[in-house]
Amino acid sequence: MTEFVTVALYRAAHGRTGDKGNRSNISVIAWHPDLFPLLLEQLTPEAVAAHFAHRQPSAVQRYVLPQLHAMNFVLDAVLDGGVNDSLNLDAHGKALSFWLLDLPVRIPLALVPLLAGD
Repeated sequence: MTEFVTVALYRAAHGRTGDKGNRSNISVIAWHPDLFPLLLEQLTPEAVAAHFAHRQPSAVQRYVLPQLHAMNFVLDAVLDGGVNDSLNLDAHGKALSFWLLDLPVRIPLALVPLLAGD
């Protein structure tokens, strides 16, 4: 039986956010190639939409970049109208990648040495 540990996503991956209008674009890149299949399994569009439920995305799409051990998520209608319309302090949504990187993920104990941080 495989034992797991639950950690924040930032221990297994890093990310970056971009924006275009009212759409946020969040990349997630595994710290190690062996972590990527687990992230691919757990970071579904549905899981990301649930994590961002407070922002009420109208749609979440995931694009997989296997050679880079990465995914790109596109979240529609999460920037309060976009940089020109939003009164939000983070109109570009740059902090949204940090919110996603706080998502809990399950990692087998055997892969814990591949995680960042302590």
